[in-house]
This record gives sequence, structure tokens and C-alpha cells, in this order.
Amino acid sequence: MTLLMQRGSEAATLETVREVPIPKATRTYQPVTHEQLSTMLLQMAAHLLPGFSHSNSQFGLAAEGNKMFGVHTLTSSDTSMGLSIGFRNSYDRSMSVGIAVGASVLVCDNLALSGDITILRKHTLNVIRDMESMALAAIYKSQKVYNQVLHDAETMRIQEISDDNAHRMLGLVYGRGIMTPRQIPVALREWKAPQYEAFEPRTVWSLYNAITEALKSAPPQSIMEKHLGLHQLFSEQYQFMGVA
Repeated sequence: MTLLMQRGSEAATLETVREVPIPKATRTYQPVTHEQLSTMLLQMAAHLLPGFSHSNSQFGLAAEGNKMFGVHTLTSSDTSMGLSIGFRNSYDRSMSVGIAVGASVLVCDNLALSGDITILRKHTLNVIRDMESMALAAIYKSQKVYNQVLHDAETMRIQEISDDNAHRMLGLVYGRGIMTPRQIPVALREWKAPQYEAFEPRTVWSLYNAITEALKSAPPQSIMEKHLGLHQLFSEQYQFMGVA
């Protein structure tokens, strides 16, 4: 996805991510570097998802690089949606290492995450081993989640929605704390005048992508929760399965 970072955050490259100073380890705390997490996920995906190839990676940094969010997008030859692996990390202990999986819409880089965030709860001396186990669990379930998101997307594509109901849904998204007041006009603009022809039909899928376009400006520490909350809300309102 293309990250449109809010004030205090910035889009980054892997080289920029590498340049962030790494905190010193202590007797009770062992840092995981942003690069370690990113590289480990790519390597595991290459081994465990042979039907996909790495297409691109996006990174966002906040708090002088102490908070990081990234997305690896993998593509196969037979779909308009890529498999996405979202991940986050912090050097200031403000958030745990987290991984979430789903899909991305290739025409616009919009993200659709479903299920739960796999979280590394402690940065102990065995943190690398624990992180490997956590990453394996996330990658193993990623294709199941991806296939479910493809099904959910198709369900949303065939459901038409009126302007009034779209506006009601935007209110629910705001009420759930998924979008901020600044993001609402972005989503409304994308709904009324979509940038991409694929979202011109007045369907639930077009509305979903109007909102995910607005969520590109979410901060690194909450972007995964925002997307997961959005998918859950749409699942509840439009009665598709989602992923447990």
C-alpha cells in the first residue's frame, strides 16, 4: 500500500529504516530491529508461499523512527489482489511486535486485513526464537486469510448500496473509532468521485475502498487495528464471513 503519513510520521524506504538507531539491549530487554522483522517475514513467505512472488514493500516511521509499520505485498499470476503481510515494531516499547495478514487491491494499493494481530508480548533474551515462531504462525495462516478476503471482496462487489446507506456506514466507521474527523472527507470524496474506474459502481466494495484509501494516513501504531476493525464492521453489516 502507499502510506500517506500524518504529521509526525513519514513514508520510508528499507534504507531509511536501517538508519534508525537501535536501542541497547539490557538484562530484561532484547530489541528486535525493524529490518530483522521485515527480512524474516520475506524469507519465510518465499519458502512457505511458493505460488506468490514479492512485488513491493512499503514502510512508515513515526516518533523519530522508534515506531515502524510495514507491508509486504506478494502477487500471483491469477488475481487482481495481492497477498499482504502487515507488520509493526517499536524501539521505545510503546507497542509490541505485531503481524497481520490479508490482501491488497493492486490497482490502488488499498489494504484489506482480516482476522487477528499475532503479537510478540515480551522482548526477552529468547526474542528472536519467539519472533520466528510467531512469524511462522502468521505466514502459515496467511493463504487461508487471503482466500477468505478474496471471497469477502467478491461478496461486496455484488452488493449495491445507495448514497444514504453509504453515508450511514461512514458514520458507523467514525463511531467505531476507525476513522478520524480528518479522514472522513477523504473517504467521502473517494466515494463520490473515485480515482479508479474499478470503484465507480455503487457497491459495498467501492465504499470499502473509499475508506481504506482514507486509512492510508493512519499512524503506524494503529493502522493494523483500523483495517481489522473496518473488515469486522463490514462483515457484521453485510453478513459475509470474515476470518475468526
